[in-house]
Amino acid sequence: MAGRLLLWLLLGLGPAGGAHIKKAEAGEGAAGEAPALRYLHSAELGAALRALADGAPPGLARLFSLGQSVEGRPLWVLRLTAGLEPRAGAGTGTALPEADPGGAPLPGRPQVKLVANMHGDEPLGRPLLLRLAQELVSGWARGEPRAGRLLNTTDLYLLPSLNPDGFERAREGDCAGAAPGGRENGRGKDLNRSFPDQFGAGPPDLEPVPEVRALIAWMQRNKFVLSGNLHGGSVVASYPFDDSAMHESSGIYSKSADDEVFKNLAKAYASNHPIMKTGTPNCPGEQLETFKDGITNGAHWYDVEGGMQDYNYVWADCFEITLELSCCKYPLASQLQQEWENNRESLLTFIEKVHMGVKGFVRDSVTGAGLENATIGVAGIAHNITAGRFGDYHRLLVPGTYNITAAVRGYVPMTVENIEVKEGAATGVDFSLQPTVMAPVPDSTQAAATPAPASATNASATTKAASPTSLHQPLQPKDFRHHHFPDLEIFLRRYASEYPNITRLYSVGKSVEQRELYVMEISDNPGVHEPGEPEFKYIGNMHGNEVVGRELLLNLIDYLCKNFETDPEVTELVLNTRIHIMPSMNPDGYEKSQEGDRSSTVGRNNSNNYDLNRNFPDQFLPTTDPLQPETRAVMSWLRDYPFVLSANLHGGSLVVNYPFDDDEKGIAIYSKSPDDAVFQQLALAYSKENTQMYQGSPCKDMYPNEYFPHGITNGAHWYNVQGGMQDWNYINTNCFEVTIELGCVKYPNAEDLPKYWEQNHRSLLQFVKQVHRGVKGFVLDAADGRGIVNAIISVADIDHPVTTYEAGDYWRLLVPGSYKITASARGYNTVTKTVSVGDRGVVQVNFTLSRTDSKVAAGKSPVINIPDTSDPTTKEFETLIKELSAENGLERLMLASSRDVSPYRYHPYKDLSDFLRALNLNYPKITNLTKLGQSAEYRQIWSLEISNKPNQSEPEEPKIRFVAGLHGNAPVGTELLLALAEFLCMNYKKNAAITKLIDRTRIVIVPSLNPDGRETAQEGDCTSKMGLTNAHSKDLDTDFTSNSSLDTGTREPETRAIIENLIWKRDFSLSVALDGGSLLVTYPYDKPVQTVENKETLKHLASLYANNHPSMHLGQPGCINESDKNIPGGVIRGAEWHSHLGSMKDFSVTFGHCPEITVYTSCCYFPSAGQLPTLWAENKKSLLSMLVEVHKGVHGFVQDKSGKPVSKALIVFNEGVKVYTKEGGYFHVLLAPGIHNISAMADGYQQQHVWVLVHHDAASSVVIVFDLDNKIFGLSRPLVVTVAGATMSALVLTACIIWCVCSIKSNRHKDGFHRLRQHHDDYEDEIRMMSTSSKKSLLSHEFQDETDTEEETLYSSKH
Repeated sequence: MAGRLLLWLLLGLGPAGGAHIKKAEAGEGAAGEAPALRYLHSAELGAALRALADGAPPGLARLFSLGQSVEGRPLWVLRLTAGLEPRAGAGTGTALPEADPGGAPLPGRPQVKLVANMHGDEPLGRPLLLRLAQELVSGWARGEPRAGRLLNTTDLYLLPSLNPDGFERAREGDCAGAAPGGRENGRGKDLNRSFPDQFGAGPPDLEPVPEVRALIAWMQRNKFVLSGNLHGGSVVASYPFDDSAMHESSGIYSKSADDEVFKNLAKAYASNHPIMKTGTPNCPGEQLETFKDGITNGAHWYDVEGGMQDYNYVWADCFEITLELSCCKYPLASQLQQEWENNRESLLTFIEKVHMGVKGFVRDSVTGAGLENATIGVAGIAHNITAGRFGDYHRLLVPGTYNITAAVRGYVPMTVENIEVKEGAATGVDFSLQPTVMAPVPDSTQAAATPAPASATNASATTKAASPTSLHQPLQPKDFRHHHFPDLEIFLRRYASEYPNITRLYSVGKSVEQRELYVMEISDNPGVHEPGEPEFKYIGNMHGNEVVGRELLLNLIDYLCKNFETDPEVTELVLNTRIHIMPSMNPDGYEKSQEGDRSSTVGRNNSNNYDLNRNFPDQFLPTTDPLQPETRAVMSWLRDYPFVLSANLHGGSLVVNYPFDDDEKGIAIYSKSPDDAVFQQLALAYSKENTQMYQGSPCKDMYPNEYFPHGITNGAHWYNVQGGMQDWNYINTNCFEVTIELGCVKYPNAEDLPKYWEQNHRSLLQFVKQVHRGVKGFVLDAADGRGIVNAIISVADIDHPVTTYEAGDYWRLLVPGSYKITASARGYNTVTKTVSVGDRGVVQVNFTLSRTDSKVAAGKSPVINIPDTSDPTTKEFETLIKELSAENGLERLMLASSRDVSPYRYHPYKDLSDFLRALNLNYPKITNLTKLGQSAEYRQIWSLEISNKPNQSEPEEPKIRFVAGLHGNAPVGTELLLALAEFLCMNYKKNAAITKLIDRTRIVIVPSLNPDGRETAQEGDCTSKMGLTNAHSKDLDTDFTSNSSLDTGTREPETRAIIENLIWKRDFSLSVALDGGSLLVTYPYDKPVQTVENKETLKHLASLYANNHPSMHLGQPGCINESDKNIPGGVIRGAEWHSHLGSMKDFSVTFGHCPEITVYTSCCYFPSAGQLPTLWAENKKSLLSMLVEVHKGVHGFVQDKSGKPVSKALIVFNEGVKVYTKEGGYFHVLLAPGIHNISAMADGYQQQHVWVLVHHDAASSVVIVFDLDNKIFGLSRPLVVTVAGATMSALVLTACIIWCVCSIKSNRHKDGFHRLRQHHDDYEDEIRMMSTSSKKSLLSHEFQDETDTEEETLYSSKH
């Protein structure tokens, strides 16, 4: 030991702080000086590290390899920390295998790693980490305090090169990364785009990146606390998140839950770097790039999907930042010494940051053993970590006061409050957890399986049977306490992790204070709607200070999870019901509430001080308060799932109250719903199981005169509630909801919680079972057996229909009795059945509907769904459209998009023109930029087509038009369309779905129809009309007045441009116009009309856009304009909102035969540019939904019997909507789902009538075959031929008689006779000509006139 220490002292560092690496290099510098820094190739690097490890004091260093690169190079890691155990087998000559080649962790010592050279052509970190190791080892050996303190308290791992293969291809001095293949690994993969990503579409393929696999496996074996990833190419410290759900290319600040911690870590490095701390790297080509304090959020700088730093934080509990160390990626070796001096202090300070925050142990209170993987949660920070194998943990935190909870399965969680964290060393906090006593599980070896009951009517809806033990006593919850939000999060995540086969944790949105509105789904197929299986929900804690429901629902989650497959009742419920549980709808209010509160209102409302149970749109009276984030989130949630039954858990009394909650007069009076009997049955099902509730006198000390017979009451009869959630459920969805008051005390003490479970747990289970009462079944198409979506199920004498879900499945809650139930759908014959509903279980009743064309009139031939299945690519595309139309299909598309855009500024005319030209120049194979015309002030009106063959005619492909800027003062639409265009182009050939959409669609984008008005409008002006009109002060949306060509000259030039070059071409299937000033969608007509042809389809298209927008479909724009205060579904006919003549969409429908909707994107006409990223995020899904929808409806082909296409045939749908076939006989029209009548007409052909069934998720194809027209002059062809023949015979006979008469006369004149004989041949020719002319006269008056003239000439020559 003394000799080795003497060696290190002799090799002590000089002024540069370096250390010799090996004996061969000892002579490279002067005595006592470190050798000059240089780049070492893989073998040299390994040798240098080996020499350093072997020469270090015992127990201080250990060299090992994580694995190998693609080309077989080792991934070396040097571990430095005092007190390392000798390697297994050391001294015996044979190293024994270990679980981790790096050796076991040390109790209580935080692990830090530094990773360099992830990109092979960014190798600066390689020599820097080697020099860092040399200095630390030498300093520790010499007894330097800082080195000693660091290695005695920190477990440090240095990985100088994660990509040694790329390094070998890189070239020194290559500052821009121009050397081919240097950045990527041996298989051409960017390692910093290859990790699993929280915002990615799916797990990445790790097969071609063994380096990433090795690193992930290493991280899983350890509990790293802090990490740095050393790069090059700029000088800045970047921190998570590196990407966002929107995947904008830049400009999106993607904040992690520990944003403040990450900024602290980044500043610790940057503030000690002489260049980085300035925030102005001045890198060549990026001289204007600045970073405040030398740090940046990764995604805000630029979006990186699949990055390593995010993986560390999201999946490995490790806080990692990315350090860009120099502008030059591969600086010259001569610059390395200066780079070391720039980074030395930053590296040391960063490593020391692992000791900030809170640290300690989590132990068993009985045995004292450390509890590995105990969860550590911090109140207010939505990110938990777990303890290491010794129960030790290190939680990085910035200075402040915190409440921290430790929890692990089988133990009572423990929370320590008001922990003060100071700058510097971590605060020590140990947790001692008490084990819970688990009830023994009875022997189940003799249990018999319960057979599955047979389905009465439909095998596809067979009830799934449980096979539990009959003697089993269910496990009851043991953990009764109040759960603040961090505790709630830990609980939900724990159960989602421990019971992944039956649970799914998701969020429907966020509260005002950005807390997640969590929902736990419990089902045997979580995440999937199983056709025929009903969906149920519980919502708790809507009023923040009414907390019993919150805790009961957590208890219920525990009960259902732990008793699944062991308790028959629970198992049957989970197998046959999709249960959704939202423990807290108002988490902000809860945090303000106080334990022990009996009746106050502290914490009742949300953080904006609105009562959420007065915030829903009301059927009787308008709701004046703005919709709150929590309300919007729940409304969207209810539209996304086919809920059948629900309960809303409250506190303050003990009763079940049912709809309606108010009435027209706003007074306390019984307000009966059409399903009053059903609601009473539901309410009683709950109250009967709660003895105290059923007695009906709940709170005698507080409300001595209050009495509820059998513990139930009509809501309005108790007291009037305007804007309640239960009424909104019933009126606007298929869901029946009641409100359950669980106790007189709103926030009871924790010790009272067990009695609430005891009183309510049977009620909670019985109420879920009620979803299986009444009638259920499927509504199917008789022709193909497919389910009919949105079919209506109505019950005679009950004015409340429900609708079918996507597979045609429905549920209709009913009390026992006999009912006439009718199923109806557009285009189908209605079917009515008499059904007897008993007092147990559910009756399954399926309906099979035949189309209204089932009895086809003479001359009509139904042609339904004749798709072309010969082309496999067509089948693939049909499958894609179905996938994108399915639940969350568009979300998956957006998450799978490798690139996104970030509209961060507005484009005035010149910038817009340059932008479009740039798109065309960068993507010439899929874009075509044309000029439609000029504005009044001679600005170009641009049109950009996006297609795989933009310069070729493809009439078989649907064509969609996006138009914006009709009103110059509303330019948001312009920016959205520019973003859409760039998004599509960027993802072409990178995203399979978008590529296929572009390949099969002709997309035309007109971003600014009124460029003159746009130039006069002012940013930030939300209400001004400046710029609304064109330069001639004309509102262009009143200028589309007539289809007469005579009017063309009187129109504005902008109007003429789009009419003549787009609308009159009549080859578009859909048009979407973007405007501003509200948040809704209008459909034709804007002019006042009595009837609207194709209204159902037009409204369907508008609803599709609104429903894919996060808030538009709620119908509460909240704009200053009172006329849009309450728009059901966010959709309205234009004339019902702002009626006017001459609108573009009316003209498009009437004369262009193209449906058009107008989307109003924001209340503000011209919001600030800072709102553009949000507006793009809100509208992107809706815009993409239009690209999907344009491929639905009906695709058709018209031909004659020989197979020849018939162009310009008139196709009339439902005796109203008209389109013409294109070149090649193709036509396409969008129609709402259902049965539609088609009439086809063309000159010279018989009119054809066909019928087509349109589905909600696929296009329907028809082929119409024309027969030649069988009529002449309006008469049948056989009749015309018969008449013609008879006429011809009569004329021949007449000719013969005339000939005979002439012959007799000629015998009387010899001269004439001789002349006749002399010219006999000529005469016969004339007779033949006369007969022929007579035949021609049957066909043409022209021929008849000509014959008369010839006959007159003939006879005159005879006399």
